[in-house]
Amino acid sequence: MAKSIVSVFFFLLLVLSIDSGSLLKLANGQGKTWCVAKPSADAAALASNIDYACNYLGLKGQNCSQILPEGTCFDPDTLINHASYAMNSYYQAYGRQPHQCYFTDSALISISDPSYGNCQYA
Repeated sequence: MAKSIVSVFFFLLLVLSIDSGSLLKLANGQGKTWCVAKPSADAAALASNIDYACNYLGLKGQNCSQILPEGTCFDPDTLINHASYAMNSYYQAYGRQPHQCYFTDSALISISDPSYGNCQYA
């Protein structure tokens, strides 16, 4: 009996670890999640994340023009805001899976929409 309980526990643990994205989707009731930069991320990591995300968005026919001067998400002109927008664009374009928001542990998944003013996150 105890062996079967342990087996069920490990099975459930495995299922939850494989499908952790579903837990996030259930948390906000609407199924929408965003990828943003961690406030503790250093400048070099954020700059690298912008380059990476924007380069791969190009493969999907998208770009990061919104964070360039005159773009709707340029202001405030901070590295963390620009990185968050680029990282989220990548995360959305590539299927919103948790591993697409890793960015060498400098990002986190949010259940709160980070959009502000005219800057609308996908």
